[in-house]
Amino acid sequence: MLIKQILAGNDHAFRLLVQKYRNHIYKIVYSVLRNEKDAEDAAQEAFIKIYSSLPTYEGKGLKTWMTRIALNHSIDTKRKRDRMKEEVKEEISLQLVISNNGNVEEDLLKKEKKLQVQKHINELPKNYRDVVQGFYIQEKSFQQLASEQGVKEKSIEVKLHRARKWMKARWKEDDF
Repeated sequence: MLIKQILAGNDHAFRLLVQKYRNHIYKIVYSVLRNEKDAEDAAQEAFIKIYSSLPTYEGKGLKTWMTRIALNHSIDTKRKRDRMKEEVKEEISLQLVISNNGNVEEDLLKKEKKLQVQKHINELPKNYRDVVQGFYIQEKSFQQLASEQGVKEKSIEVKLHRARKWMKARWKEDDF
């Protein structure tokens, strides 16, 4: 009945349909995209696709039919997003190649290694991460780190010692 009203041009009927299924569609889209803003946009786009596909609806399993449209749309959105990320990475790599006169392969390996190290640092507990990042990556002294964090230098030394212990216990040399 609601579908017939929508097909007859009743905008209010479509609003009722959206209201009834918006949480369900959002959950489906979010389960694929894992990002609130992207999921909100994709859910709205999915409802637009649902609206434009209503003439082809065969009257069986409305919720399932709408879920399939939303799921397919979210998968397409995720693929586009991932493709754009790859294009950006390729663009950055190309700029690196163009801008460097030295050994390109060596520079790319260094960059890859740096990203890998950063990924591992992000695995550290927060209180260790700040100290390791500051001391090893940003090359700050114990004194600088202590003043930034409002603690004594000895606290920074202890945190760094514990962070090294944590890393030694959990990481292998092969990880780097």
